[in-house]
Amino acid sequence: MAGATLFTLLDDISVLLDDVAILTKLAAKKTAGVLGDDLALNAQQVTGVKAVRELPVVWAVAKGSFKNKAILVPAALAISAWLPVLITPLMMIGGTYLVYEGMEKLAHRFLHSKEEDAKKHGELVQAVADEKIDLVAFEKDKIKGAIRTDFILSAEIIVLSLGVVDGRPFAQQALVLVAIAVGITVGVYGLVAGIVKMDDAGLHLAEKGGVQAALGRGLVYTAPWLMKFLSIAGTAAMFLVGGGILVHSIPVLAHWVEGVVPEGALGTVLSAAANAAVGMAVGAVVVAAVMLFKKMRGGGDAKAAH
Repeated sequence: MAGATLFTLLDDISVLLDDVAILTKLAAKKTAGVLGDDLALNAQQVTGVKAVRELPVVWAVAKGSFKNKAILVPAALAISAWLPVLITPLMMIGGTYLVYEGMEKLAHRFLHSKEEDAKKHGELVQAVADEKIDLVAFEKDKIKGAIRTDFILSAEIIVLSLGVVDGRPFAQQALVLVAIAVGITVGVYGLVAGIVKMDDAGLHLAEKGGVQAALGRGLVYTAPWLMKFLSIAGTAAMFLVGGGILVHSIPVLAHWVEGVVPEGALGTVLSAAANAAVGMAVGAVVVAAVMLFKKMRGGGDAKAAH
């Protein structure tokens, strides 16, 4: 009997782990858009510090990310256990924030001149180069900002993953969320570390000569283009993922998209386009509302000052 119980337990565990692996893959696909933005944002957050301090800064942000997950995963499991009705609204909030952030990026790109961005970049470079600047305090500010960004994106990822495992046994939910939390933190910050040191590795190889020098020059040339690609891909993914969440969370929209989109590969492309269109529309509305609110509040402050 004990042997049979043991084998039954092992069989249950193997089935559980298989289900967890499948669900983790589904959750990873669901959160891929957020991961793309997470990677791009955090790679940008840790640039602007001196080269010898880049990896320590990445490690400091990664530790903060692990702490964020240690808060978010238990909170998500508690919501799933006691307030499952909140899962869909939280997913919609996360989706709305995603499309808002994506549209805000586009608005910033079109509403701010290149001169303003160049001036800000110049000030940052000057601050890092100035030996009088307290780099410890400077790094702490960079790290705090990156950890805040990570908390928001991690919350979105955990909520999206929770939506995938909604209704599953608690053990599966816990294992999937932990696997996603650990996997994305190690993966994202491992890649961030690689990206921020990519140009340094290229310069090192460029000094070797021959094939290594050519490879090094290629890395140096590729690094800024990789950053641009990640930024563009992350923004596009925001609209695709965020819009998809909103569409599938609102039955009227979901039925409308299903009704007008044909089946097959073309249908998949058109469905993604519809999700992105919904995401951009909602993002534009939210950005406009936020800008109006800020303008009204600023106007009120100005009047009060007079």
